[in-house]
Formats: sequence, C-alpha cells, structure tokens
Amino acid sequence: MSLVGPRPERPYFVEQLTQEIPYYAVRHSIKPGVTGWAQVKYQYGSTVEDSAEKLQYDLYYVKNHSLFLDFVILFETVGVVLTGKGAR
Repeated sequence: MSLVGPRPERPYFVEQLTQEIPYYAVRHSIKPGVTGWAQVKYQYGSTVEDSAEKLQYDLYYVKNHSLFLDFVILFETVGVVLTGKGAR
C-alpha cells in the first residue's frame, strides 16, 4: 500500500462493483493508497452510482499519476481533513 492511490475497497464490494461497473477492475492496476484523487474530489458515497462517479477520478489518477499529482492530492487531503469537507 502506498500513501497516494485509489482507496482499497472490501473484497465483497469489489466483486459486486466489478460486475456492475465497466472498467472497475482497472483501478487495481496500481497500488492502493491511504488517500486518493477520488477522496479529495468527491464526497462520501455509498451507492453504485457514487462508486461509478468515484471510479472516474480513480481512472484519471491511474492514467495520469505523477509525483506532482501526488503532492497535489496530499495538499488537498490536508484541506479536506481540516475543513471536514466531504464528511458524511
């Protein structure tokens, strides 16, 4: 596990979401992280539709990950934690 990357999901949900959402498995092509682009850009989600929306952010990260993007995510993570933005 790394500091930045797509947040891991429980295996039960991974099976379900892989069947329901096209390209869901692509997010597993890189190491999962403690924080990620989807976590700083999208609020907490608990539906399949929310997971599909967050997948768009994860796929963006998979395609464009770089040291600079990691620093941007870490910086925004601090803001999310301090302000409570995205909290349920």
